[in-house]
Amino acid sequence: MQLRLIQFITFIALSVPLLAAQDTDSVPSDTTKHVGLIQRIINYFGDANKPKRHKRFDFSVIGGPHYSSDSKFGLGVVLAGEYDTAFPDTLTDTQLSNVGLYADATTAGHFSLSFRGNHFTPFNKFRATYDVTFESIDTKFWGIGYAQCSQDINETDYRYLAARANINFSRNMGSNIYFGPVLVFDYINARHTDPSALWDGLPKHTLNWGLGLALEYDTRDCITSCHKGLFFKMSQYFDPSWLGNKYAFAVNEFTGAVYNPLWKGACLASQLHWRLTWGDTPWGAMSTLGGSHNMRGYFEGRYRDKSEVDICVELRQNVWRRNGVVLWGGAASIFAKPSQIQLKRILPNWGIGYRWEFKKNMNIRLDLGFGRGQCGFIFNINEAF
Repeated sequence: MQLRLIQFITFIALSVPLLAAQDTDSVPSDTTKHVGLIQRIINYFGDANKPKRHKRFDFSVIGGPHYSSDSKFGLGVVLAGEYDTAFPDTLTDTQLSNVGLYADATTAGHFSLSFRGNHFTPFNKFRATYDVTFESIDTKFWGIGYAQCSQDINETDYRYLAARANINFSRNMGSNIYFGPVLVFDYINARHTDPSALWDGLPKHTLNWGLGLALEYDTRDCITSCHKGLFFKMSQYFDPSWLGNKYAFAVNEFTGAVYNPLWKGACLASQLHWRLTWGDTPWGAMSTLGGSHNMRGYFEGRYRDKSEVDICVELRQNVWRRNGVVLWGGAASIFAKPSQIQLKRILPNWGIGYRWEFKKNMNIRLDLGFGRGQCGFIFNINEAF
């Protein structure tokens, strides 16, 4: 843990001067041919966060190395873009749509590709939210339920292959209310599993389709980097047998977030989230803690059960120009049924992060999160919630 903290601080210390240099004004276009490669790169990032409403599609690329004890050394690349569906009518009250592509490869055999974004039609009449992920990872399995997952001795290795998609189409019903269908797909394949591990006869691979509905109330000023507003979303979907699913189950998921501006450049963001499943839920579709958005710092999948609930409060502070920091604290619990929630089984979470505004209202984030006996370093785009 001390080694990772030192590495995180060193990474920030080396990054800040570079990112600060990227705030310099661009060299006029008529002198570009006399500018060296390094200066062109600085100019490119220096202009990346400036609004470009005269362009139909504003697209930028950034990448860099990272390290964690789980995935070892890796290289991540982020491609981020914004576009206005009402273009060239820039006066139309339409929120900017956004799209992001995140690719990552590490020396520990972790390969992932994520494609996510939000698409708004003119006047925000319709919206589409999508998240598609492909992963091939050498990872670990501790079993199912708090009793098994909390025991380090249960740790075994396996190869995790997955393809997931979550797509939500919704219509603006007025008064900041959105309603529409949800389509969910997931394919999970566990390879090279340890026969002595706590798989308990679980299927090593599953493929499921789900359909449902989602209801939202959204007053956020910006989806990718909110400073004020409210967001509540309740979704209910089913993976029934008549869709060809071998394992039929249902999922209820709720997210409630409040964003309060404090003093200049500061925002207090709070989120309550739960994911409840019932029926014949396969292990790969169960609720988990950890990763980039939920209980940052925990090994993703270390804690796994049919349901989970988590809460997080985060203080976000802009420090200087495009640079900011965050502090957060939270807690979570996994369970098969609510009666299993106990005080001693509640998992704590806290951490610190650095933000750099890569594009207008789109941040590159570096987070160092801590949990019960764990910590993790995260490199990603946009806020965790």
